[in-house]
Amino acid sequence: MSDQNFNLDQYLEELKPLINVDCGTWTPAGVSKVADIMTEKYQGIGWQVTRHSFDEKVGPGLLATNKPEAEEYDIMLIGHLDTVFPEGTVAEWSLSQDGEKAYGPGVADMKSGQLNMFKAISQLPEDVADRLSICVCMNPDEEIGSIYSGDWLKSIASKSRYVLVAEAARADGSLVKARKGMASYKVEFNGKAAHAGNEPEKGISAITELAHWITTLNQETNFEIGTTLNFGVVKGGSAGNVVPDYASTVLDIRFWDNDDYARLEKKIQNMLENPSLRGIKIELTREAHKPAFTPNEGSEKLMALIEKTGQDMGLNITWQAVGGGSDANLTGSLGVPTIDGLGPIGGAMHSRNEFLVLDSIEPRLNLLRNVLINLSETITR
Repeated sequence: MSDQNFNLDQYLEELKPLINVDCGTWTPAGVSKVADIMTEKYQGIGWQVTRHSFDEKVGPGLLATNKPEAEEYDIMLIGHLDTVFPEGTVAEWSLSQDGEKAYGPGVADMKSGQLNMFKAISQLPEDVADRLSICVCMNPDEEIGSIYSGDWLKSIASKSRYVLVAEAARADGSLVKARKGMASYKVEFNGKAAHAGNEPEKGISAITELAHWITTLNQETNFEIGTTLNFGVVKGGSAGNVVPDYASTVLDIRFWDNDDYARLEKKIQNMLENPSLRGIKIELTREAHKPAFTPNEGSEKLMALIEKTGQDMGLNITWQAVGGGSDANLTGSLGVPTIDGLGPIGGAMHSRNEFLVLDSIEPRLNLLRNVLINLSETITR
């Protein structure tokens, strides 16, 4: 089934205001502008849109639904309103295209996914829309781990039959069936400064304790089971002749096994409570966490339906399990059948080379619409 009315130029005109606005997570005014655009779109097709406030540091979230009275939803769709790009980006880099690809901040991650969700929904046959209770959740902080909106998303997912996430399809066109769990920690070490030549014994080296953490925890990386630890940022010290009284690091953990992460968390807590150096003080802050999302029986059935839908369209559906997280981690870990990567094809996310493959927009829009139609035929009251 193809949308005979699809017009790429018109699509890109609709995409432009979503791209050409600074809407990084920490630019709430810009995120709010994107929310205003999406609110107008959904209200224009008769849907109810509710605005949700989370924290003054981030913009609003939106819940759009065709069944405001519904206590449960047949299908929950998720897309985020924020990007990773800081304020001032759009003045230097805005939406452009070369005939094959479009470029711009968030063009793949995930403004095109947002627009595809809306268009797929707005093109549903009337009887399908009447039969389904659908909600679309748009959150403002996915790029920092949904630390403010995560509980909100989980509360809605827990009363939904299926969750579809419209993050970009992978560069090879694959959809996403699984995502590693992740946790990010900031660790600060406070010791005691001393002259490294005259009185080194009076000092307590924060960097030495930090080095102990790095050498100890790096041994926990296990590529065979997919658990990795990375100390990506390290800071400390003031001069070569001063015992450093302060050091800090950012630790990133990725994992497929939630139980293995729980084990690591206990080890980290033990290291926090039992430093290797007497007198050192350690502060640990978990800044983000998402559990691993892996296929279950329900999501495998959903995958089969998507594959059959693609086959009927002449679209070969392939799958990837990926290391990066998304809001699918939150819903999938609840056991709710969840599939990700249902947006257009894109790549080079989070960089100035981020791109959207133009000839993937229409077929992926049609795929999402037809998946919604086919799901409606499987749902019984």
